[in-house]
Amino acid sequence: MKKEIIEITERIKLRSAETRNSYVEQMEIAISKQVTRSGLACGNLAHAFAACSDDEKMDLSGESKLNIGIITAFNDMLSAHKTYEDYPKDIRKFAQKYGGVAQVASGVPAMCDGVTQGQEGMELSLLSRDIIALSTAIGMSHQMFDGGLCLGICDKIVPGMMIGALRFGHLPFIFMPGGPMETGISNEEKSHFRRLYADGKIGRKELLEAESKSYHSAGTCTFYGTANSNQMLMEIMGVHLPGSSFVNPGTELRSRLNEYAVKRVLEIGKKTDEFTPLYKIISAESVVNAIVGLVATGGSTNHTIHLIAIAKAAGIIIDWDDFNDISEVVPLITRVYPNGSADINHFQACGGMGYLIKTLRDGGYLNDNVETVVGKGLEKYCQEPYLLNGELKWKNSPSESLDDSVLRSYNAPFSSTGGLKCLKGNLGRSIIKVSSVKEEHRKVTAKARVFTDQDDVMTAFKKGELNKDVIVVVKNQGALTNGMPELHKLTPSLTILQNQGYKVALVTDGRMSGASGKVPAAIHLSPESSMGGNVSKLEDGDLIELDAVAGTLNCINFDEVQKRSIKVNQNLNSYGVGRELFNAVRPLITTSEEGASFII
Repeated sequence: MKKEIIEITERIKLRSAETRNSYVEQMEIAISKQVTRSGLACGNLAHAFAACSDDEKMDLSGESKLNIGIITAFNDMLSAHKTYEDYPKDIRKFAQKYGGVAQVASGVPAMCDGVTQGQEGMELSLLSRDIIALSTAIGMSHQMFDGGLCLGICDKIVPGMMIGALRFGHLPFIFMPGGPMETGISNEEKSHFRRLYADGKIGRKELLEAESKSYHSAGTCTFYGTANSNQMLMEIMGVHLPGSSFVNPGTELRSRLNEYAVKRVLEIGKKTDEFTPLYKIISAESVVNAIVGLVATGGSTNHTIHLIAIAKAAGIIIDWDDFNDISEVVPLITRVYPNGSADINHFQACGGMGYLIKTLRDGGYLNDNVETVVGKGLEKYCQEPYLLNGELKWKNSPSESLDDSVLRSYNAPFSSTGGLKCLKGNLGRSIIKVSSVKEEHRKVTAKARVFTDQDDVMTAFKKGELNKDVIVVVKNQGALTNGMPELHKLTPSLTILQNQGYKVALVTDGRMSGASGKVPAAIHLSPESSMGGNVSKLEDGDLIELDAVAGTLNCINFDEVQKRSIKVNQNLNSYGVGRELFNAVRPLITTSEEGASFII
């Protein structure tokens, strides 16, 4: 292993010693106690299996068969989660086949960021992650279960499920993906139509037609945003089956993988020789592996928040310096849109996760001293699944990438460093994704144009007020203020300005998106405005320097800015689309670098 990866892993373990030991002790106590069906009274148990078949009641009345709790995020609105509609029925059938029982423990909310992007509902998106975690915990709290299967894919859903599952880390869990939809029009075409619409050259009808050709069926969206970054992370952390993340829905291979996931969660249950509780899988080593995978693939910036929250739920403390330092030594070896023109299906076809993990492991970038749902170490994750006469098998991944414009080996990368940096300076700390930003755009010095609402940015753009070198500042967008909505809606307009030759950047205490693009964006600025951050003092005309090469973000006329009073947004009591229901928890929310959470 690379000495830098070893050193970062060790400093995380040292920093986390007290909290990790406490968490592990809690899990080991839970294992030693009677926490499943034998601890329930007859009345409790009768309620739990009242709607089950006679055979299932017989199985559940004793302790001889394992019962698996299903946490599902199925709904009809998310294309990725539509695939889960029939999973519970199939899982129950598979569990019976392999000597177990399965019950849906609970459903969790699953909002679509694609639907709410730029709308009021987006202000609930990040907050929904903690609600999903709480919902997962409530589902598992019945003490009926010997393990769990999590059916979730998209942005806040997988992190939320993982946080909730980690409170039951004394049990085995497997996360079951649904797979990406088949490729529609290219992502470059989609972006082209979005820019034409932003520039007023086409109307809503033409834009909707293009969008519908891109998002066209059940399955995960095919660009490499947060949803597909989630799948990569779950696989490289060892809670997916090897090679299962990006197999299309509705295929025989997908069905066989689902069956094996059920078989496997029973095989690693408490009463088996292979007992593998979740707390042993999510370790400092596997968290570092997750960060390595994120920066090597140019993954979603949202995970600089989510991974911190996930790790914290397991007693592991990480920060943006860890992301930055890992990114400095791990090469960028993947180009999938928005970091390239290919989609996730192309990535899968040219080697996929098996090749990615193999080459990172060969290069010494991954901790191999980890537990997974298929055993110890990552060797099996260097393989890919296939069918032989209808039977599920695994074979070695390709020895070379089948398309080096999309996926490369560690020793012939697109860049010698990864896709993320932590920017530091007198405005605070922030994250920037540089994997898709050209080198000539990575340093911008310009006067600020300051906004408190993304719609006002769009209005200024349409009036031509931003046709100049400009750093657009959108403040009052943090988790405490308004739930930290993504500002991806701004991407087409800012890209147009950049294409016209202007020096352009975005600075915000809000989020951007898993689809952060070619315009440099300093995001998650911490402390946020409502926590007294200096971004709250910025005004039009302040001179800002964003330098993604040096890793700095500064206001040049900071002496003048410091004299101003902090302008805290007092509009914390937003209402409409249910936002008012979160007013009580908003003051509990931590900073972005602490996971932006009100529960951990």
